[in-house]
Amino acid sequence: MSLFGKTRWSRRDVIKQTGMLSALGAASAVSPLAAAAEKPGSEHKLPARQGNDSDNLFTRIGVRPIVNGRGTFTILSGSRSLPEVKQAMYDASFYYVHLDEMMNGIGAQLGKLMGAEWGIATTGCEAAICLATIACMVGSNVEESQILPYKKKKDQVIIPKGSRNQYDFGVRMLGVEIVEVSTPDELSSKLSDRVAMIYMMSNPGNASGPMSIQNVCTIAKTKNVPVFVDAAAEEPLSPNIHIQHGATLVGYSGGKCLRGPQSSGILLGQKDLCKAAYFQAAPHHNFGRALKCSKEEAMGVLAAVEAWYKRDHAAEQKTWRSWLNNIENRLKVLPSTSFAYHEPEDLSNRAPVLQIKWDANVLKITGTELAAHLFDGTPRIAVAGARGKRPDMMESSVSIMPYMMDTGEEKIIADAIYEALTKPGHYENPLIPTGEPAKVSGDWAVTIDYPRGTGEQRFSLQQSGNDVTGEQIGEIYKAGMKGSIHADQLELHSGMAVGGNTIMWTFKGKVEGNEVAGTVNMGEFGDATWKAIRS
Repeated sequence: MSLFGKTRWSRRDVIKQTGMLSALGAASAVSPLAAAAEKPGSEHKLPARQGNDSDNLFTRIGVRPIVNGRGTFTILSGSRSLPEVKQAMYDASFYYVHLDEMMNGIGAQLGKLMGAEWGIATTGCEAAICLATIACMVGSNVEESQILPYKKKKDQVIIPKGSRNQYDFGVRMLGVEIVEVSTPDELSSKLSDRVAMIYMMSNPGNASGPMSIQNVCTIAKTKNVPVFVDAAAEEPLSPNIHIQHGATLVGYSGGKCLRGPQSSGILLGQKDLCKAAYFQAAPHHNFGRALKCSKEEAMGVLAAVEAWYKRDHAAEQKTWRSWLNNIENRLKVLPSTSFAYHEPEDLSNRAPVLQIKWDANVLKITGTELAAHLFDGTPRIAVAGARGKRPDMMESSVSIMPYMMDTGEEKIIADAIYEALTKPGHYENPLIPTGEPAKVSGDWAVTIDYPRGTGEQRFSLQQSGNDVTGEQIGEIYKAGMKGSIHADQLELHSGMAVGGNTIMWTFKGKVEGNEVAGTVNMGEFGDATWKAIRS
């Protein structure tokens, strides 16, 4: 039966016919819908947005949209994509294409635009990190890629200590050994045949000095070890500055300053490694199959890159500064207020930031209270850098980052802050229990009830009056603890280093003899309950 005569297809049939589809690529027709759209007088146009601020597709599922004065945070859904990106993604949805052919076309364009040999579209910069690691480990050796992560010849990745961060999970997910180094001599001594790659985070600290990106690249070249630079939130200057400094590969987020699709990214650099990285990703059935980048996302991020080199960046900076000036002008009439403008230190999130300062003794609301009020209010507003708490830190501030704002939103933010600072409502100092502090010194067996599953830890605590210090001994990691005990109310804080990240724990509980029970907050990792028994 012919290819087009089959009426039922399995995934196996599709895989078998991949080669035939490639050969037929030049002769394949566009979809009937797209073909119809190309007829004169019937060109498809991007549909108008439906809904309004109070009634839209998000509010209908119980989600309140946010006016974003905080920045390009993934938790706040990244950036607002450009009109050119929306159009490209919409147009791409009308066509069927062979994805290998599409990525070759995109690769050449990304390389040309961004000042490198080649590039591929990925599902975010974290995917670029992962795919770069695989490419450096096994290239496009199909057998070695199929056995991952169980067997690997190159099973180490070097990360300078100054580059450890929560995003190096993209490296660690391959099950490689992370080798930390601090000096050029240490780096040179660790460059063995087992090393697949060196990962570096681009930041001001890595721009100069003995362990700068340029120096690390120079040392790596002596053993022909690739260097990947994580430049996720950076502006992509062309020619690429990291490749000029000797980097082999560079990763970018498509959903930050580029204002492309939020789940898109770019892997840029040496052509054979970029192609190997794509070989390891979907649609191919290798380790990176889960990192599927659709035609809409891929063409969307290409449109974002094309637009980047046409955008008037000086005018954007001027506009953002004018928005911040408008906010300052609205608020500066209030007593005790002052304002500071902070410019970025490097290419990441390059926009001015306005810090608004005041005395909460005068305006009766702290920075943390204001930020919570704005986020819970209508319209819902996110701001950055909230400072100030009762009763011992009344010097307060919040910051406004304009990068993800739109015209008119500066007035919304200014009005909301003005309203909150002039009509703050009533806030009480936190109630501190009085009475003899419970005795909490000793060793405690701790059980944490997560939303799914439990954890067993131990606390070793020492007490001096109301002050408590000690050690948190987790199932895998450890951390120092500090806190207080007032009457029977215990509060403990710790920062547990876990790989390139830190879990910030805040334990609160009620002491009853040799038992404690309460709640624990883990920052972005949410809340749980806990109980402890003293041994």
